[in-house]
Amino acid sequence: MTDIAEKFTPQQSELKFNLPPTFDSIEAERQHRKEKLAGALRIFGKLGFSEGVAGHITARDPELLDHFWVNPFGMNFRHVRVSDLILVNHSGEVVHGDRPVNRAAFVIHAAVHAARPDVIAAAHSHSVYGKAFSSLGRTLDPLTQDACVFFEDHVLVTEGGGRIVLDEESGRVLADGLGNCKAAIHQNHGLFTVGQTVDEAAWWFITMERTCQAQLLAEAAGKPIHISDENARYTLEQTGHPLAGWFSFQPLWDDIVKTDPELFD
Repeated sequence: MTDIAEKFTPQQSELKFNLPPTFDSIEAERQHRKEKLAGALRIFGKLGFSEGVAGHITARDPELLDHFWVNPFGMNFRHVRVSDLILVNHSGEVVHGDRPVNRAAFVIHAAVHAARPDVIAAAHSHSVYGKAFSSLGRTLDPLTQDACVFFEDHVLVTEGGGRIVLDEESGRVLADGLGNCKAAIHQNHGLFTVGQTVDEAAWWFITMERTCQAQLLAEAAGKPIHISDENARYTLEQTGHPLAGWFSFQPLWDDIVKTDPELFD
C-alpha cells in the first residue's frame, strides 16, 4: 500500500496523498482499528443500514489474531463508541467488555477470519437494497463503473440464505462460498464484504449496497446495457484493489469524525 500516487496519478507522483497509517506499537494499531470500527458503524447507521438488532462489522485484533472486535448485540449503530466495542474469540466468548455478542456475528465472522488470514475486517447488515437484490439469486452485472469493482470478484452463496445463521456450520458455508473474493451475496439474506482494513470492508459494503440499488432501478426502467468484460476488468484493476477501497472511505471518515467526535470516547 505504498504506491497510491502511482496508482492514481502516474504523472503527478510528487503530489501528497492520504496513505494508510503505520504504527510503532501493537497498542496504537489496536486503538486505530477500534476507532475506525466505531466510526464505520456510525456511518452505517447514518446511511440507514440498521435493521433492529441485525448487522455487524468486525476488526481482527492485531495481536490476538484469533480474536476480533465487534459492536455489542442490540446497540444502535449511531451510538457506538470505541469504549463500547467488545472483543470476542473464535469460540464465541467475550473476553473484553460486558455486553453480549450477536450469535450470527460470531459464527459468520469467526469462520471468515479463520479461513482468510488476509481479512482484517468484515461487514454485514440487513440493508434494504442488498436484501432486495439477494432475493433474485444472482450476482451483480457490470452496468456502471462503480459496479465493476465487483466484476468477477464477488459470489452468490445460495445455501442457508433464508435461515438465520446461528450454527457454526452455516458460518463455514458462507466463508467457503466467499472464497478469495471481496464480497458475497447471501441469497435471501443480504450482502457481506471483507477487506484488509476496516475502511476497505466498509467501503465495499457501502458501494455494493448502492450498486444493488442502481441495478434494481435500471432494470425497473428498462433493459440496461452491460459494460464489456474487457472494460469491466480494466476498471476493476484501477478501482477494485484494497488501497482504492481504503482511499474511497476517507471522505466518509473525515465527515463522521467532525460530526460525531464522541465516537472516540
